[in-house]
Amino acid sequence: MKKVPFKKALILALAMTATTSMAAPFVYPAAWTAEQNTANKRGGEFRNYALSDFKTFNPFTSAEATSIPGTEADTSATLFTQDPRNNEFIPKMAAGPAVVSNNNKRFVVKIRPGMKFSDGQPITADDWITTWKIHTDDKVGSNSYDTFFINDKPITIKKIDDLTLQFDFPSQSSTALSIMSFAPWPDHVFGKAYKAGGAEAVKKLWGLGTNPSEIVSAGMWVLDSYKAGERAVLKANKYYGDWNKDSKGNPVPYLNTYSFKIVPDLNAGLASYLAGQLDTFAPSKADDLAQIKKSIDAGNLKAFLKANVSPNSTSSWITFNWNKSADPAKQALFRDVRFRRAMSHIANRDAMIKLALGGLGSEVYFSVYPIFKDQTDAGIKAGAPEYKYDLAQASKLLAQIGYKKKNADGYLVDSKGKVLEFNLATNAGNTVREQLGQVFRDEAKKVGVKVNFTPIDFNALVGQLTAKGENRPFDAILLGLSGGTNIWPFGVNVVPCGTNLHSYNNPTDGKCLTSQEQLMTKEYYQGDAELNTAKRLAIGAQLMKNEGELQPVIYLVGTNYHVTYNTRVGGQYTPEMMDAYYGARDIGLTFIK
Repeated sequence: MKKVPFKKALILALAMTATTSMAAPFVYPAAWTAEQNTANKRGGEFRNYALSDFKTFNPFTSAEATSIPGTEADTSATLFTQDPRNNEFIPKMAAGPAVVSNNNKRFVVKIRPGMKFSDGQPITADDWITTWKIHTDDKVGSNSYDTFFINDKPITIKKIDDLTLQFDFPSQSSTALSIMSFAPWPDHVFGKAYKAGGAEAVKKLWGLGTNPSEIVSAGMWVLDSYKAGERAVLKANKYYGDWNKDSKGNPVPYLNTYSFKIVPDLNAGLASYLAGQLDTFAPSKADDLAQIKKSIDAGNLKAFLKANVSPNSTSSWITFNWNKSADPAKQALFRDVRFRRAMSHIANRDAMIKLALGGLGSEVYFSVYPIFKDQTDAGIKAGAPEYKYDLAQASKLLAQIGYKKKNADGYLVDSKGKVLEFNLATNAGNTVREQLGQVFRDEAKKVGVKVNFTPIDFNALVGQLTAKGENRPFDAILLGLSGGTNIWPFGVNVVPCGTNLHSYNNPTDGKCLTSQEQLMTKEYYQGDAELNTAKRLAIGAQLMKNEGELQPVIYLVGTNYHVTYNTRVGGQYTPEMMDAYYGARDIGLTFIK
């Protein structure tokens, strides 16, 4: 889910021809780290973890948050990047600020000359053009497809010369610089395949069986090795440091490798961190924090720990499938707003926070994450409803639908004696989500709703969630989303009808089913097109109000963001810069002490 006033500046004439000379590099500001690498220590490995095996190495077909090579390559190779000190977009792969014209709808960007992919091939405008073309081919199925359309109208990209791109938006967009900041993938790999065999040829590239030496990246890292169920290792792109320097002129990254230990669940990840096998961990529960603190205090772990840095830019939720033509009764039930409001009343968010998060978290009622406080405050002030835990009210709503009696087992039945039940799945190994699902199941039973809760493989779950059609293969799914932007914190591929994570209603034709869906889609694009912050917040507040009333997705809780890392590594952000949106460090400035 991707989302300003910005400075206008002149650039060199558009007729300038390509050159192989190296321009001034992108310089990582010294202020981005509280612990500078003054001795220019180089080499070593940063050790992270992942909760599941990877589905693909292909950046056009991956939908997972921890995909490879997208884990760091996508975010380190972008035209612009946000400065965590002030949220401003600054040029990175761009040689300077964009030249803006046509009523803020045209952006001309000069590419920094001399940049190379990890295989030594030059990075040119063709790479962005090819990447854009593939992302916007619906036959490819890219998770970023919706990013390049505004209200079904395409954002177009034109090559002016080898080092100049022209972006044309169908309307103004407050998130234009964010949209333009997608990673370029090599035209000499993907463009060659696409021209020869179209979408099918692209989808066959970079599967899990691909030799890592064939993987090419423009970013900081490139795949070195991968063993399913065990470990993935990224190695530094040796050409990245040519155009990325620290404030003293030294190339970044300082590290040689960045690895991911594949663990079966969060408990295993915590155990590995406590054993000193990982350099970072994402604690979500009070028990996690307690164990880490105990280990630090006992001298068994040399680590930094700061709790409750901010709310996380993520939330957990339950979505019900409106596209179940093979089961008309369930389809009608899931489409009934009274049922969905009842499910929100059943969600005991306070218990979820206490039991699953150890008391450290936030109740969530909207798609906007609590970290984006300006927008959430505006929505609540505008009257966006929150259907809070209330079993009596849930029972009243279910009675209105026709579920007034219970059978001998205590479950609600309709006039024909059919039990009110549905299947709910989440991803196995995510112990927090498993606990959330158990709390929901137990509360549902109190009012007579039978929830068959089953954790399953993450990749299988994603496949179900993103399936299109009139008869999609699930009842309900408990998952979470992360990402978004602090400029317009609504999901471009979540809110509008027809987008790939419009999870509750995803028919083949992509059409809205309700007037509120249509209104929310309209408000999404209105807000995105509004460059005035106050006016944009007001539009977002109305979107939140409609979203709250429709309850298309039952939002549950958001975790708090806690920072912990092994003190053998340096280069973290200053404490004021740390939050869930920007994280705790830029891996480029991370070093082994």
